[in-house]
Amino acid sequence: MPQLSPSLSPPAPADGLSDPVRAIELDAGGLTLSGLLALPDVSPPRAVVVALHGGGMRAGYFHGRADPATSLLSLAASCGYAALALDRPGYGSSAARTPEGAGLDEQGARIRQALSGFARRRPPGAGFFLVGHSLGGKVALSTAAGWRDDGLLGVDVSGISDRWAVDPGILTGTDGRRTRGLHWGPLSLYPPRTFRLAQRLVAPIPGREAAEMADWPRVYPEVARSVRVPVRLTFAEHERWWRCDAETVAAMTARLASPLVRTEHLAGAGHNISLGRAARSYHLRVLAFLEECLAGAGQGRGGSDR
Repeated sequence: MPQLSPSLSPPAPADGLSDPVRAIELDAGGLTLSGLLALPDVSPPRAVVVALHGGGMRAGYFHGRADPATSLLSLAASCGYAALALDRPGYGSSAARTPEGAGLDEQGARIRQALSGFARRRPPGAGFFLVGHSLGGKVALSTAAGWRDDGLLGVDVSGISDRWAVDPGILTGTDGRRTRGLHWGPLSLYPPRTFRLAQRLVAPIPGREAAEMADWPRVYPEVARSVRVPVRLTFAEHERWWRCDAETVAAMTARLASPLVRTEHLAGAGHNISLGRAARSYHLRVLAFLEECLAGAGQGRGGSDR
């Protein structure tokens, strides 16, 4: 698939209406990260939703243009949250300086630095809530594992488990026809024009990120036991990269040190949930979990739903 245009500005809305989502850049320990930001009408926001895209995508994954209903950023802002989708290290503005990207631990550290700077400039409300898709889900969990201060409300992850269903080496191959079905699932799951507009979101997977991908099943247990905030895991009905059978999901959740764990299998969705027809349903569930995290913040949480 073609690479994303280097422009940081989101493309014009398909319906011609004004778009509250704007481009932003944040300092992450001397590395500039680009992204997209949507602010609510209220100030300060209730909290900040921080969205981290998957491999080979960019921040615009969370602001799908084929159908306005697919945008997590717009939906979150309409519910009183600030919504920040970042281009992870090695993507967007940081790609020229770090063309090989960064490993998982460094990405987590950079994200924490960027959010610390964001909080100094803009009141974050009750705190930050991480949303990660696919390889961005790994980074979201790693970011949470290294979080040492208050202010992290929870993590919501889709598009990963801890057991591959295929050889991960094909993700970095050059034959896009081999992987298209793995990324998308049935094409009927997506609104018209999705694939034409999604070409603006595509970017090369940085070398360091690609080199680490196959190691996730080995790395996950160490990351999981350091995550001490609520976690929700969503598995698409047509997920083809990762195993998400009951045994795999039970083993994955058991490794988390989180005080609360939710899991869900989402019908009518492929791997790229946030660009599909099921996106709004999924994003509403994400925000419902954030509401649950807000309600539990500062209070004892009893048990877990695994």
